[in-house]
Amino acid sequence: MSATPGLVTLHVWGISRRQLPWALGRMAIGRRPLRSVPGLRFARLLGTSHGRTFTATDADPLHWALLSCWDSPAQAATFERSGYATGWDARSDERLRLELLPLSSTGHWSRVQPFGPENQAAGTTDPANTTDATGPCAILTRARLAPSKAMTFRRAVPPVAAGLRGASGLRLARGIGEVPIGLQATFSVWDDLAAAKKFAYGNVAHRDVVRRTAEVGWYAEQLFARFAVIEASGELDGRGVA
Repeated sequence: MSATPGLVTLHVWGISRRQLPWALGRMAIGRRPLRSVPGLRFARLLGTSHGRTFTATDADPLHWALLSCWDSPAQAATFERSGYATGWDARSDERLRLELLPLSSTGHWSRVQPFGPENQAAGTTDPANTTDATGPCAILTRARLAPSKAMTFRRAVPPVAAGLRGASGLRLARGIGEVPIGLQATFSVWDDLAAAKKFAYGNVAHRDVVRRTAEVGWYAEQLFARFAVIEASGELDGRGVA
């Protein structure tokens, strides 16, 4: 899988506690039906975290996500009317849906490149270090930690999360991760690429983590991707991101 998808969507559904057993069951068995959805080339059902510390203790059992890569926007639109999507909608108290256009990506997710071939400047590992673009953008960072390095990585994350919460131009930040493995990724939405760059290179703790990544070898697999946010609908935590 190397061709750039025609559209990437991210759904985040917020549920009540009484719907939690249904959601856990859906997460356990919901992958198989996705395999036969027309035009769906890559999909991950994900747990979420609040984005306060980006650690397992920050897990949010009342919000669940679906990240999808589509051959075309038309097939993504058709999915919205499917029983799969409407089933989640019917049991949710809130719903956020983002339409994303991949702009740059490097690395792998489960040994594939879901957002297209690597197209960043040589020698970079941060999607904020790419050609400027106007309008809202989203940044996805995903990693599978090397087991022997997990403890040192988790000690490095809280200072970065603290700086992120007050970052100028940040519209949304959540932890997302494959269930039941854990919360392995961060997803953030920014006013524009300039705001994302300002945090990436202006925050001391974040710069230190980027520098130490190559030195320490935290990741057994990693992926960084940048997207243009072309459509946003609904709310998360009572507010939209448009």
